[in-house]
Amino acid sequence: MTKPEAMLFDLDGTLFRTETLLLPAYHASFDQLRREGLYSGETPPEERILGALGMLLEHIWERVMPETSLEAHQRMDVLLLQNQLEGLLQGSGILYEGVEATLKELHARGIRLFVASNGLEDYVKKVIEARGLGSVFEGLYSAGEFQTKSKVDLVRLLLDKYNIKSAWMVGDRSSDVEAGLKNGLTVVGCDYAGFGKDDELEGSHMRIQSFPELLDYLPKP
Repeated sequence: MTKPEAMLFDLDGTLFRTETLLLPAYHASFDQLRREGLYSGETPPEERILGALGMLLEHIWERVMPETSLEAHQRMDVLLLQNQLEGLLQGSGILYEGVEATLKELHARGIRLFVASNGLEDYVKKVIEARGLGSVFEGLYSAGEFQTKSKVDLVRLLLDKYNIKSAWMVGDRSSDVEAGLKNGLTVVGCDYAGFGKDDELEGSHMRIQSFPELLDYLPKP
């Protein structure tokens, strides 16, 4: 493979072990939602939220609690973000093994690095900041900030803004594969998070079992 000008990374399930921050916040948010009278019954199984990672928030709540009101969905947007940001301040949430060192090596080789996530703006930026990765990224793009309806659109905005001609899209969900292919990028499927279906990464040009394997597909420096 030739060295790309840039690499675009999904956040959850690619760089960040989302469940280490998400699941405590998920349970706390449902506890609060019950106290506010917007939800009754048991907290939906964790598998529902984990299986929805990579989707836009509005689609996540349609999957996790389809029987509840729009008001409850919108309140969960607020509560989940609030509880996750509090968790970050308390030191919760970890990166996948080798992410920090690999990103620094890619940056040192002159590859421009970006995040392209379907998450909320504050969440994406605070995760990167809390894990000390801000200096290696040229841009942090989120659906929450740019109000895009698909990752295809988000990636197109990023490519146009930074005038990027060759790039790899690196992610763990079908939305990442679609965003890469429809924007003419090389797609690297991350096969280590375990949140997706068996055919989640179909169409990827490469598949990796650990994040540092990215370096194996680059020309030797």
